[in-house]
Amino acid sequence: MKKENENEFEDELRPEYDFSKMKGGVRGKYAERYKAGTNLVLLDPDVAQAFRTAESVNEALRLLMQIAQRQRTQN
Repeated sequence: MKKENENEFEDELRPEYDFSKMKGGVRGKYAERYKAGTNLVLLDPDVAQAFRTAESVNEALRLLMQIAQRQRTQN
């Protein structure tokens, strides 16, 4: 049964797709740019139920930031 699993990942590319002959390719060339422009956060189900839209989450977080800022300036 182990031999069947090894053959499962057999190379299925056509011979004309020889990537070893390609020059100038850089792995992860745009990875940093992508990471910098993406800020995805997964909410827990109970939180997602309370905040149905991205706008409502942002509004609540901005309010929390204002409260925290006021607390810092009072102390």
